[in-house]
Amino acid sequence: MMNLMLADDKCPPSAPFFGFMGATSALVFACLGAAYGTAKSGVGISSMGVMRPELVMRNIIPVVMAGVLGIYGFIIAAIISTKISDPYSLFDGFAHLGSGLCGGLACLAAGMAIGIVGDAGVRASAQQPRLFIGMILILIFAEALGLYGLIVALIMSSNSVACT
Repeated sequence: MMNLMLADDKCPPSAPFFGFMGATSALVFACLGAAYGTAKSGVGISSMGVMRPELVMRNIIPVVMAGVLGIYGFIIAAIISTKISDPYSLFDGFAHLGSGLCGGLACLAAGMAIGIVGDAGVRASAQQPRLFIGMILILIFAEALGLYGLIVALIMSSNSVACT
């Protein structure tokens, strides 16, 4: 009887809720970052394109980099979702919640950085073309923030405790 109670404490019926919230938060926050980065950079590209339309395709890089953040969130959410099964331990639920929050919020921060740098960078590089390489380097370091979140989220989601 005591073993049954311990198993119920490790694997309550509410445990999958935390795993699903981790998957949800990874995708939602990553897509919020991607949307913000795309919108903010797109405004800068549109403004710059009025005066220098030949530079629009060259300066589309921040929009592409912001879109990759949504893919990071999708990868994390898909991996977490495939690991949710019955029985599911509370440890797994908390690990997956932490994993989703880690990856999603890192992508949100990266998207905000990409959007701000992309907006200002494409406008500035239209006036001074030598600023383009500097903008790209800053965007790479901003994208790395989302990549760090993806890597840590994958490591966190790989931890598991069996319900026995």
